[in-house]
Amino acid sequence: MRTLFLNPPSFEGFDGGASSRWPASREIESYWYPVWLCYPAGMLADSKVVDAPPHKISIDQTVRMGKDFELLVLYTSTPGFHVDVKMAQMMKDVNPKLKVAFVGPPVTIEPDKTLLANKAIDFVVRREFDYQIADYANGKPLEELPGVSFRRNGQIVNNPEGPAIENLDELPWVTKVYKRDLDVTRYNVPFLLNPFLAFYTSRGCPALCTFCLWPQTHSGHRWRLRSTDDVANEVRYAKEQFPNVKEIFFDDDTFNYRKERTIELCRKLQPLKATWSCTSRVTTDYDTLKAMREAGCRLLIVGYESGDPQILKNIKKGATVDMAQRFTANCKKLGLLVHGDFIIGLPGESRDSIRRTIDFAKRLDTETIQVSIAHPYPGTEFYDYVKKNDLITIDSMTDETGHQLPNVVYPGLDRAELVEFVEQFYGEYFFRPRVVWRIVKKAIFNNDERRRLTKEAREYMALRSKRKRFVADQKAAKPPAAVAGAPSASGD
Repeated sequence: MRTLFLNPPSFEGFDGGASSRWPASREIESYWYPVWLCYPAGMLADSKVVDAPPHKISIDQTVRMGKDFELLVLYTSTPGFHVDVKMAQMMKDVNPKLKVAFVGPPVTIEPDKTLLANKAIDFVVRREFDYQIADYANGKPLEELPGVSFRRNGQIVNNPEGPAIENLDELPWVTKVYKRDLDVTRYNVPFLLNPFLAFYTSRGCPALCTFCLWPQTHSGHRWRLRSTDDVANEVRYAKEQFPNVKEIFFDDDTFNYRKERTIELCRKLQPLKATWSCTSRVTTDYDTLKAMREAGCRLLIVGYESGDPQILKNIKKGATVDMAQRFTANCKKLGLLVHGDFIIGLPGESRDSIRRTIDFAKRLDTETIQVSIAHPYPGTEFYDYVKKNDLITIDSMTDETGHQLPNVVYPGLDRAELVEFVEQFYGEYFFRPRVVWRIVKKAIFNNDERRRLTKEAREYMALRSKRKRFVADQKAAKPPAAVAGAPSASGD
């Protein structure tokens, strides 16, 4: 079957779909690769991957593609699901013979609800979907495919799940699909060197963070590894086929979880002289970081999440504030840049805990940061917690363009304050003299950086204005006595 693998245009400029661990639009327009879709696409010669958002493909253009294919595989997200369902129906209206499969975390958690949402969806594949999609496209019936849910005689059938894929070396290289179907210059992440490529060296994550979407709904907690030779060979291929690419990003849930494997891989990467970045936990020791730096590692994405010790325990982070400080100091000593991720609104959050996190981030002083609003996605332990404690609201978790809005409230901490604290976090962090100089210095000496920073500043200021309006509207809708005081600032 001629197969279309689609990361849909759920919202204009939406960058929170396929391959996004945090399904929402970013403050700065960013596009990650649809890696999950590219694995099964690499198994089917007569297939095509369409990544609509970065390639600026509209809903109308996407719908018209329906007539050229026999099977549509659409990677959906919780925020974009309602739009994706309508799009699938429109594509089926154009081509009534088109078979439609939905994949992604929402369908894993609620397969029946997904199939009941619209009869245009013929089946869903729960969790990993690589071989099931390839086998179906090659003629295998749905009844024989593990992890598939579908309709039969008016009833929904949920096939038992099969085992996770253990031999990742048998999967195709996604970089070959990028070469075939994608324009790599369309992908941009502010803290990476652009253009960049991204792919995985492993699947799954042994960590138990209660809020994290993929290990709980998609890839699982079992950590499965590609061989270091296979990874090094794909890096070599990528360097040869994409000479304009400035950086490779290893987009694993946790790239350096095991010291021995990381050091072995670094030995294979070092002769290739590639510049690369990756995810990291703060539990990584100095020797491992040193091996990574010597093998070409430039930057680490690190989920610090919070500077409050109790919140780190609440979310089962498996790390402490002291570990984070020691890790960050080691990175600076070795010349490794760090992009720090923080979350506002995790279980146990209060004004005081947010204040501690802002101060903690300023002490760490990583190269860049991202501050997200905690979202309890269905299927996560965090979601179960807020449902049990009646903390979740009926409000949408995104606005009309996919940007985050809070849908969790805590005693004495409402939606407006959570958004206000995000803006205060960014303001206190970036408008410090040393950080301003760090940014200005890049703009002075690098024309590309100057253009990029100018664009990002425009995008961020537009979102900042929108957030201020949201806060004002929320406060105006509350009785005067209920309006809390503005968050207080703390010195650097």
